[in-house]
Amino acid sequence: MGERNLDFDKVINRKNTKCLKYDFAVKRGYPEDVLPLWVADMDFKTSSYVEDAIKKAAEHNIYGYTNTRHNDGFFEAVAGWMKRRHAWNVEEEWLVKTPGVCFAIATAIRALTEKGDAVIIQQPVYYPFANIIKQNDRRMVSSDLIKDDDGNYGIDLEDFEKKIIDNKVRLFILCNPHNPTGRVWSREELKALGSICLKHNVRVFSDEIHFDFIWKGEHNIFQETEEAFKEITITATAPSKTFNLAGLQQSNIFIPDPVLRKRFIRALDATGYDEPGIIGIVAAEAAYTEGDEWYEKVTEYIRGNIEFTHEFVNDNLSCVKMSETQGTYLVWLDFNGTGLKPEEIDDIIINKAKLWLDSGRIFGNPGAGFERINVACPKSVLHTALERIKRSFET
Repeated sequence: MGERNLDFDKVINRKNTKCLKYDFAVKRGYPEDVLPLWVADMDFKTSSYVEDAIKKAAEHNIYGYTNTRHNDGFFEAVAGWMKRRHAWNVEEEWLVKTPGVCFAIATAIRALTEKGDAVIIQQPVYYPFANIIKQNDRRMVSSDLIKDDDGNYGIDLEDFEKKIIDNKVRLFILCNPHNPTGRVWSREELKALGSICLKHNVRVFSDEIHFDFIWKGEHNIFQETEEAFKEITITATAPSKTFNLAGLQQSNIFIPDPVLRKRFIRALDATGYDEPGIIGIVAAEAAYTEGDEWYEKVTEYIRGNIEFTHEFVNDNLSCVKMSETQGTYLVWLDFNGTGLKPEEIDDIIINKAKLWLDSGRIFGNPGAGFERINVACPKSVLHTALERIKRSFET
């Protein structure tokens, strides 16, 4: 039987499923009737091959401990995907499983830095980066991205190096491709960042969880842009964004350097985390082995949603700018042209448009006045959200 779950226009009711996106608005301080397009999961059913694999595992009805150190067929499934989709040859000894990329970031921070050490990021950026740094009693340093008049983002390499030197930075958390701005970093940009990190003995955690969603250019795996970068890099990927499996808590962390890997595993063991959940393993293996058709169709659909959003903003929202979405399924909208304060923009979005988006303020100071919208949903839902924005800001 072939792939069955390819109707991405179908609106699926996710309420009353313990869904973070839909069931916790009031507890998070939002009106009950908001339409949520915030957290980065999709409103699509995943591949039917994943569905079938989970059913088979569930029917066995014994959910004992799984083995976390020996990968069996799991590694072959992951490696096959990386080879087919990214021409990336990963080695089995590099792979460490964690229940999520944020979990891995926290583990890397504890493994590679001491309390009080500085960790550098590039804001506006995925907000858990800053939160995890601070929660682990490290100092957050940001080398803010620079934005041109068209709303597109770049890197201030001079500022990046100066911040590293001035703050004696020990770790850099890279977002590649970048969330929320949608930038797909070029090989040249990554080489420049990596060279600075090598020069100043800075380790790199490269979060590449969105690397299967590239709309312009090509994804460059940071550690592969220069052979020497493998000695300083931890690369994080996961099936969670690609196949909508975030709730199954399975991530793939690749660490080529044996010394770096040993330090990471020691910190991982110290958390008490050991055996991964069998359902997450089974789902990921099925996705990477048999999910190609679903993946190709869902990326085609999302590309259409991004293009639709761009056209709608240009035609209907004169005071709003949309950054070019080169990667991810997250669109970054600039409302600063409205002349409203960031908190006023948020209020209109929430209480007038009745939308739950991610306010740009949570991504750091450079995000003030922006909103992040997740377009991995049926086009009819996206159209409804954009029409609500149009009506709410017309006056």
